[in-house]
Amino acid sequence: MAKASDMSVGTFIRYNNELCVISEFQHRTPGNLRAFYQAKMRNLKSGKQTENRFRPDEEVEIVRVEERDLQYLYKEADALVCMDTNSFDQYNIAAFLFGEAEKFMKEGAMVRVSFEGENPIYATPPKSVVLEVTYTEPGLKGDTATRTLKPATLETGAVISVPLFIEQGEMIKVNPETGEYMERVKN
Repeated sequence: MAKASDMSVGTFIRYNNELCVISEFQHRTPGNLRAFYQAKMRNLKSGKQTENRFRPDEEVEIVRVEERDLQYLYKEADALVCMDTNSFDQYNIAAFLFGEAEKFMKEGAMVRVSFEGENPIYATPPKSVVLEVTYTEPGLKGDTATRTLKPATLETGAVISVPLFIEQGEMIKVNPETGEYMERVKN
């Protein structure tokens, strides 16, 4: 067993017999009270996010996971088929592990998947993806000064808000975790 002080952001722990990942972790010392660790954790089975306090000497069960970089190939029912580029082994990764980022996944993208044994337990999409705008209303010339947004449909079928100057057929960079427009990509 490890101590709470051994945890950090990204650590996988078993808490109340459920597998969780630490998303935020802070050391706090409020006034004349004892110090504690404040942790935000996401339950990997239910997806619920909770906060908990740990004493510095409290014992926690840190779960050792293996992270693998896999290439996304295609979607099959409720799973994303990914391949290890070294061994060419294919894995069916449950789509819910990617959350909302699954809507922005494009074939050939590299993703990071965490395994406990041979079971995939957590997936991280790429930091950004470049997608083509397949449909959007035409923008007006000179509408670049304001921060006004309009809806745009991407090649994956996802709809996001983009600035008025973005035209149909352009390539844009999107953050798959938040679904936000980042920038226009020049060819």
